[in-house]
Amino acid sequence: MKSVTVAISFNPGPNIVKMLNHFKELVFIEDVIIVSPTAVQLDVPKCRVVSTGSLLSQETLGLILNDVPTEYLLFLPNYNGILLEPGALEKTLNAAESTEAGLVYSDFYDESKQGRVLHPLNDYQLGSVRDDFDFGAMMLFSTNAIRDALKKYEAIPPVRFAGLYDLRLKVSTDHPIYHIKEPLYSVIETIEPSTSDKHFAYVDPRNEVVQKEMETIFTDYLKRIGAYVPPDRLRKAGEIEKPFPVEASVVIPVRNRKGTIVDAVKSALLQEVDFPFNVIVVDNHSTDGTTAILSNLAKQYSSLNHFVPKRTDLGIGGCWNEALHAEACGRYAVQLDSDDLYSNPYTLQKIVDMLRERNYAMVIGSYTLVNFSLEEIPPGLIDHSEWTDENGHNNALRINGMGAPRAFDTTIMRSIGFLNVSYGEDYAAALRICREYRIGRIYESLYLCRRWPGNTDAALTIEEINRNNAFKDSVRTDEIRARQKMNKGVEDSSEKTMKGIRSRVKCLGHTKS
Repeated sequence: MKSVTVAISFNPGPNIVKMLNHFKELVFIEDVIIVSPTAVQLDVPKCRVVSTGSLLSQETLGLILNDVPTEYLLFLPNYNGILLEPGALEKTLNAAESTEAGLVYSDFYDESKQGRVLHPLNDYQLGSVRDDFDFGAMMLFSTNAIRDALKKYEAIPPVRFAGLYDLRLKVSTDHPIYHIKEPLYSVIETIEPSTSDKHFAYVDPRNEVVQKEMETIFTDYLKRIGAYVPPDRLRKAGEIEKPFPVEASVVIPVRNRKGTIVDAVKSALLQEVDFPFNVIVVDNHSTDGTTAILSNLAKQYSSLNHFVPKRTDLGIGGCWNEALHAEACGRYAVQLDSDDLYSNPYTLQKIVDMLRERNYAMVIGSYTLVNFSLEEIPPGLIDHSEWTDENGHNNALRINGMGAPRAFDTTIMRSIGFLNVSYGEDYAAALRICREYRIGRIYESLYLCRRWPGNTDAALTIEEINRNNAFKDSVRTDEIRARQKMNKGVEDSSEKTMKGIRSRVKCLGHTKS
């Protein structure tokens, strides 16, 4: 009979006792380890308390993994109110056995006073490498898969926050991760961080230590799977092959933004620079009066290029491609969203100066979050200070965004192109660029990013969030494979060169003798 050890992070409350009493009735469960930083008195059969640090730490995981006699290990790292559906554990164990998976997880229900709501999860893929990938409340590991991974790739390093992340990545290197598309348990409603807090957690200075640990673990993983790109392999942008009509173009894709487009366009037009520039607005068949507003503005400002593309199937990325290949496009293309503004008249000059002076293929600035009235809102400045010249291009595969405003060398971006989508197109482009080229960063605020109900990522359903996350995971999957292939080509070329050298040395030695 299959056997399970359960490891739970303890938080006080009525739900945990109810959950532990539920677990004690399950014949598959032999041991329940309750991890708590302080002593806890619980008189529940099969349960024991381990007074140690976080369940996510190497110290705690080491204690647990050194003392697991069962075939499977069930982690509940952050939840203390879980009710299993009938037969849930049996289904999970059967899936683990039949698929030979290293890790199994399932969909679940969110349960509150209003009732139960299905909480579906995404399938795991090669690019599902974010440390906050949503596995739900329960992660069932194969003990043999854990031992194989730690024997082959060494023990979990001495980390406080990234131990479980390291374990997951090591197990996933050689073992499948399997998603059961059936809700097998309910999670009792608890207070969760707001969507905004979660979205910007990786750039919050309070999380710097956590993020550094995660970056170190992830970088080791990239090296292990052959997707790590050394910084000395990155190159600068080349010389321009033909003249451009202007030095820079501010590119604004827009659809139905009559309430914000004037502010955006004027913040671009009023930039003070020492070079010729223009503004290209790609009006994606607006129906709310935006087109008329832009037509009137274009009559007032000769440097405003407003056009409606012939195609009607364009996403934001497709609109960017239209702008890049327009005759009016400048040597550099600089992003401005249709509901945002540059924070001062010198934004464009600072970005172009960095592009020109250091031959970057891309420059990314920093932005300040504001409400519709342009008043600053938490967390305020988003500067992506986690970026480093040595490893930012690798760590970019772990995080969920790269910042704004974004500016591109037009020649390079024309050859790469944007994906014709309206979510993640900028992230995909940045990953592709930093696979091969250096990216420059500006850490002062250059841009005001409005957060309001009109945002494309406002008030999303769980299905929409999943769809967005799955898309970015697929972008990471493609990028990891591309980097693996690139590295394999470099290795093959190096090996071919070494064979040639050895052959010549051998021939010289034979001639001399």
